[in-house]
Amino acid sequence: MNIVQLDRMKNDNGFIAALDQSGGSTPKALETYGIPEESYSGDAVMIQLVHEMRSRIMKSPAFTSERILATILFEKTMDLKVDGKYSADYLWETKGILSFLKVDKGLADLENGVQLMKPIPNLDELLTRAKERHIFGTKMRSVISSVNEIGIKAIVDQQFEIGKIIVAAGLVPILEPEVDIHTPNKQQAEVILKKELLEHLKTLEANSQVMFKLTIPDVDNFYEELAKLPNVVRVVALSGGYSREEANEKLARNKHLIASFSRALTEGLNVNQSEEEFNHMLDESIQSIYDASVK
Repeated sequence: MNIVQLDRMKNDNGFIAALDQSGGSTPKALETYGIPEESYSGDAVMIQLVHEMRSRIMKSPAFTSERILATILFEKTMDLKVDGKYSADYLWETKGILSFLKVDKGLADLENGVQLMKPIPNLDELLTRAKERHIFGTKMRSVISSVNEIGIKAIVDQQFEIGKIIVAAGLVPILEPEVDIHTPNKQQAEVILKKELLEHLKTLEANSQVMFKLTIPDVDNFYEELAKLPNVVRVVALSGGYSREEANEKLARNKHLIASFSRALTEGLNVNQSEEEFNHMLDESIQSIYDASVK
């Protein structure tokens, strides 16, 4: 584990930029960026186009360590280069921004009101490669869609089981048990989730370090207790389908909770914008998310 990066992630002001759109969400991300799906063909072209979008964001003068602590990368992005350097090396050496890697392989079918993660084959090999690429940590997502104690416990069991493997490999895992913002009785689901997270944190070794990426709660400061625990590096929030304006407004009411936004970060960016227009839009987005994250 990089101690300098750990200190930065734990103590500095800023937020996490999520640039980890994967196979399922990439076409939508590109369409929002102004590249419709019918304009390209094949996964290789799609990956290249989204890497060009991500590279444009990373290389922007608005994308700096003064406001951005870290970036979450997709596996393909980790293995591609920006200005001749692997993505994580470019971010750290050129920008002073550390990197996380999305390691999950998508969601399983809905069962007991939740979607667990699909199996992650060759995880050990992926973690070894991540360390070789100078990745600081990982991220993996599962989804809660209803108030179901059995399902929510299964989600947290799985997140911690895999999280402990990642900790043992020397990386810091972001555990992301997302509560869908459309969940009926969302607040009750969050009560069950927090109880399970607190119980599972008791099973960690004293020196184990984890993070959480959670839906902005219905009750302000609901996750403050988690953020203050010694095993927790940081608690970050996903935008979860809210507009950037709404996500920022909700986030700003929560102490010790910083953003890890994806769609809300790239909202308004377009492939046809001039560099000046693109950088201005990105700068405004970054500043608004930073302001909501720093209380």
